[in-house]
Formats: sequence, C-alpha cells, structure tokens
Amino acid sequence: MSIRLLHYSDIENACDDPVRMGRLAGTIRSIRGEDAVVAGTGDNTAPGVLAHYYEGHQAMPFFRAVSTDVETVGNHDFDFGTAPILDVISKSPQEWIVANVFEGESEDERGVPFAGLDGTTVLHRDGRRVGFVGVIDPATPRIAPTGASELNVASPVESVRTAVSELGDSVDHFVVLAHLRSDLETAVAAVEGVDVVLGGHVHTERHEIADGTLVVRPGANGQVVWEVELFDGTCSPSATRHSTAEGPLDESVADTTREQLSDVGLLETVATVDDPIHRGLDRRTRGESRVGNLVANAYRWTADTDVSFVHNGGLREGRPLSGEVTAGEVASVHPFGGTVEVLHVTGEQLRALLEAAFRPHREDGRLWHGDVSGMTVEYDPAAGRLIGVAVNGQSLEAGREYSLATNSYVVYSDDWPIPHETTVDSFGLPFKTVADYAREEGITVQMGGRLQDC
Repeated sequence: MSIRLLHYSDIENACDDPVRMGRLAGTIRSIRGEDAVVAGTGDNTAPGVLAHYYEGHQAMPFFRAVSTDVETVGNHDFDFGTAPILDVISKSPQEWIVANVFEGESEDERGVPFAGLDGTTVLHRDGRRVGFVGVIDPATPRIAPTGASELNVASPVESVRTAVSELGDSVDHFVVLAHLRSDLETAVAAVEGVDVVLGGHVHTERHEIADGTLVVRPGANGQVVWEVELFDGTCSPSATRHSTAEGPLDESVADTTREQLSDVGLLETVATVDDPIHRGLDRRTRGESRVGNLVANAYRWTADTDVSFVHNGGLREGRPLSGEVTAGEVASVHPFGGTVEVLHVTGEQLRALLEAAFRPHREDGRLWHGDVSGMTVEYDPAAGRLIGVAVNGQSLEAGREYSLATNSYVVYSDDWPIPHETTVDSFGLPFKTVADYAREEGITVQMGGRLQDC
C-alpha cells in the first residue's frame, strides 16, 4: 500500500484562464482518492489579473473543488498585504503551515509565528502518519514588499532540521513544502530525515534525487501536477507527472472562472490576432520577442515617451494570444500591480539600465531580462558586452536627457540601477495599460530588430 501526494504550485495567472483552471482541478479530482494528500507550495493566490480584483480570493473555488489538505505560502501570496491572505487562510479548506516566517518582536528577536500558523502538521493516511513542514524563500520581505517587508524569514534549512528533530519518530514519512529557489530546495533535501521535497517558486519543472531525497516541482501556471507515492517499507518514493492539458475539464471550476472574469469586465474581446503571439520563457529571455515588444509598446504609448523598458521577469507564460483575444487574456501577460512610471534619464543612465538587463553569464542561455521600445540595442554574447544603443535611429548620447517609461518595480527595486528621484509622472496599472493598448491600437506587433545579436 502507498500514500499519494498530489502536488500543485504557482498557479498564478492560470486563475485568469477558465480552461486551464478547469483542467487543473479536473486532473487532481480524477486521481485523488481517499489515500491521497493534496498539497500546494505557494503563489496560488497571486499574481494574476483576477487576483487584483479579488485579492487572492479568486482561488477559493479551486481550493474547495480539489479539497486541498495542506499548503504553505509563497512570496506573491503577500502581493496585497497580510490582511487579504489571512482572510483566504481563514476561509479555505486546507491547513496552512509555514515554519520560518515571523512577525513582531520577541526575546529571541525573530518575533512570533506569522498569523499564529503552525510550522508543521501531521496527516494520517492508511494507518500511517505523514509529517509536513512549510518553508519559504528568505528573500520574501524584499521581493514582496507590499505585505512582507516587516516579516522576518529565518533559514529554511535550520527550520526544516528543527521540524524533523521535533517530530522525530512520531511520523512514518517527512515531507517539505518548499517555496524556495533551487539551491535552497536542494539544501533542505539534504537534511537527514527528509523523504520528499515538494517545490515551488521557480518556474521550471524539477524531478530528481538530491542527496537521496526525491525533489519535484511542477513549474508555473497550473500546467503540471505531480503524483508522489510514499511506500511502506524499504521502497523509495516515486513520482508520476500529469500534464493538465491532457486532463479532464472540471466544468464547474471553469464556469466559475468565467463568471469571475465577466463580473470585472475581462471577457470583452479587445483585439484579433492572426499570427499567434507566444509567451514562453525561452522566447522572452533569449532576445527580442513579440510579447515583450507588445508590453514595451504599451508603456511607451500610454506615457508618450522617447523610450520604454520592461523587466521581462514580470511577464507571464500562458496560452498564445491568438484569434479573438479578451481583455483578460492580454492583461494576464503582465498581471502585476504598481504603476507605469515616467522618468527623465541621461543616456549614461539608460545604458546602465540596459547593461543590467543583459546577463550573458547565465548557464541556461537566458541573455535578456528586459524588453524595449523606441530603441535598438546591439550586443555581443561571446564578449558579454553591449556594442551600441540607438534611440529612434540616433546613437545614444551619454549626456542627453531622454524620457523613459517603465514600471514602479524597476524604479524602486534595488535590482535595477534607476535613480528614482528622476520620476516625473505616474500612469495606471501595467496590466490595464496593456489591455487598453490592445483595445485602441490592436495587436499587430512584430519583430523589428530591437535586440540585435552581433
């Protein structure tokens, strides 16, 4: 006999797509059974377009449909502050756990457990006991500043080690729910006593044995569910991958998602696309992409600036934009809050921004972390340097001032070399900007040599 873990994570903008949500729920329900534990590993309430209107509560029908048992939080679950995620936690069916997040102050300087949540839980299946601990990335207070800047996040490795020690022989299996970057995911897998790590946060899939421990990660946007089997005895855990694209459609969840989109005006058709615009990560980060050009064009259009820059880490995967495209589908490309900001920058400052976006040292081949409009950029991947930058056909002048449209994350994050004191104006939400652009200008965006590999 075995105990099965059904693992989803980082649903994010799948909540904006009735078909994807319906198939994700349908896949889990079709394989659930009484011996299974349904587990989530964070970022399942945000980001997304509907998330901005419902503050994470748009995920509740899904949680209830699949009867999630246990979940940990992710950094984006704090996108709207602590109050909305606490309300979701209080109303959803699953038990939420996180062992390394603290708030306030106490004698040990870490504070008290966030929202009074337990760090661990034990679930019983088939006469056996499965222990779970939840941990999130220590960078969360920095990368989710709206609701997490005052939180203290302790070492996930030490938190897991403590949890294993405390539960000890009281459980038959020990599972980590990990919303961590890859190296920390591997580090918690090395903790003695851990049987399985269910991962999240990183948007690529993972299935491997690390230090003798099974580690799986489904990637983002509800495309994969992992089914992990825990065996009684000496057999090691095993994992089966389920593609939700091939799963049955849960009509109830799909219909509810459509109703949510309709209620906030996101089912309106805003453009027709004859040549599908693909949104895959590789297309966005290996150079110029049509989807990146679309968002960069929208920024420059709404702000009427010389140039625009979009951090493409803020773009999200999903089905290609094709045929009759709704406001929700376009907005889901870039489903974040903040504002479109206008700055006056020198040519020297603009070049520094572009150099920060060019990262040829990445082993995965992802060269570019930005998209532009109004500029052409020549770069040499082998030499790892920019060769030239032109603005509207004219070579960039170091001392000249240019108007730049970008988003508030780029302006105020320490990750980008932008002098935020040069901000002169603010516009609306980025995802609304992209939808408005599509509605007014259509989506005929093409490749135009903006990023040139020399």
